[in-house]
Amino acid sequence: MANSKYEYVKSFEVQDEIMLPNLIVVRVDGRDFNRFSEVHEFEKPNDERALNLMNACAFAVLEEFPDIVFAYGFSDEYSFIFKKDTKFYQRRASKINSLVVSFFTSVYITKWKEFFLQKDLMFHPSFKSRVICCATMEVLQTYILWRQRACHLENLFNTCFWKLIGCGKSQKEAKEMLEGTQKQEKNEILFQQFGVNYKDLPSIFRQGSCAFKTEVEDIVKYKENGAPVKRLRKKIALTHSENVAGRSFWNVHPCLCKELGHFEGDISKINPEYIKSFQFENNLMPSTWIVIRVDGCHFHRFSEVHEFEKPNDEHALNLMNSCAVAVVEEFNDVVFSYGVSDEYSFVLKKNSCFYERHASEIVSAIVSFFSSVYVMKWKLYFAQKEMKYPPYFDGRAVCYPSIDILQDYLAWRQVDCHINNQYNTCFWMLVKSGKSKSEAQNCLKEWRKLTRPHAWHRNKVSKWNINWNAKMLEGNIIGYTKPYCIQGTQTQEKNGLLSCQFGIDYNTLHNHVPPGVLCLLGQGEQDLTEQ
Repeated sequence: MANSKYEYVKSFEVQDEIMLPNLIVVRVDGRDFNRFSEVHEFEKPNDERALNLMNACAFAVLEEFPDIVFAYGFSDEYSFIFKKDTKFYQRRASKINSLVVSFFTSVYITKWKEFFLQKDLMFHPSFKSRVICCATMEVLQTYILWRQRACHLENLFNTCFWKLIGCGKSQKEAKEMLEGTQKQEKNEILFQQFGVNYKDLPSIFRQGSCAFKTEVEDIVKYKENGAPVKRLRKKIALTHSENVAGRSFWNVHPCLCKELGHFEGDISKINPEYIKSFQFENNLMPSTWIVIRVDGCHFHRFSEVHEFEKPNDEHALNLMNSCAVAVVEEFNDVVFSYGVSDEYSFVLKKNSCFYERHASEIVSAIVSFFSSVYVMKWKLYFAQKEMKYPPYFDGRAVCYPSIDILQDYLAWRQVDCHINNQYNTCFWMLVKSGKSKSEAQNCLKEWRKLTRPHAWHRNKVSKWNINWNAKMLEGNIIGYTKPYCIQGTQTQEKNGLLSCQFGIDYNTLHNHVPPGVLCLLGQGEQDLTEQ
């Protein structure tokens, strides 16, 4: 929003562009999937349905995001590799990271019943993710090799472990028997005690799965003489290979070589310095307020496809609010949230050590969980509407060093809420009265130029944000309270238009529509209220 006294808070946003020639990898990992697999009774050591569901999600990600050309996954993780010259969202790490994990999460839920017909989801599955930068093709090759070796080692251990459990050993005894054993010893345990040749196990378990884009010829039409007219089109292929990082696999696929590059040679040893770079995480500044802002991606289209009521669909707003409450309940360090339309901001306590203040983990976990709740609760709010395609959200983390700047951030979001909602109310009333969208935009263009946000006094913002009644601080989630609504942010012209033409008093609209909604956590947050 231009010309606002609060706009300066945007300067605290960190630029996180991934510079060329770095190759971009987004690695998605299941969050608390040990518990998830137990609750949903996955087969041990491998549930083929669960693996196929993960592969289906990877397929969907490659279809949704054209710049992703290769993916490798096993168990509850998947790594997605973007083409070398991608400009996807200006190569902004937080945007790329959150969009991929959000979409992956939404697809996981929407496709669940295709693979688990007899099982309902018992709680919200969610994922964490991070961006890995690979400076050269050699580094990328090492990363892929590292992940496939992890697949092999984990599967070999788990196969032995669950075979021992199946013959009567306790989990403690099985772990003690396998502790310190090498690959050959584990192979011998499987063969001698259980008659299992590890190499005979399905390749999806031992090798993982890779999905990538390849080019195939399709007949698009026939000429008058009957000759076919062919065109190249991209198709997603799924395969299992013993050495995904080998030249014999990679270099025979022209699409991979074109979009990413060739592997010059085979790698036998993994450089430990490369692994350090793969595991490196950026930490958010200590002793600052962390704000995670979640925004709907392409929600204008999503609202049109799903026929949301304009200018505000109360069902959609209540669904967003329900997701926010779930986030505050799930993550103990989230103490406050404020939302409007298709966005929500979550404030973590000042001294939070959540995920050791690793930015990508915090953002991805919250965005993924928010997405999961949104999809799973859809039918509670839209009982008569089928979700036509999976929604997804982006997220970012911003640190604010003082409570005053945090208040100004929240004031900025609420001022934006007022102005956008008033404009949208006028716009859609004009459209409903018979004007085209372009005519309605032209009608409001001059009025919008006159719109100027009112300079709120900080004492008023403090009363809204900080001075809560003691009764509000009982229990974990208080739900929704009426925010301190400061008038004067709407132009007289738009108010006059609504009043004269449509008989609407803008200031009497539902309280949760103009000012947005806030949600508080009232357990142990002395540092917030004291300041």
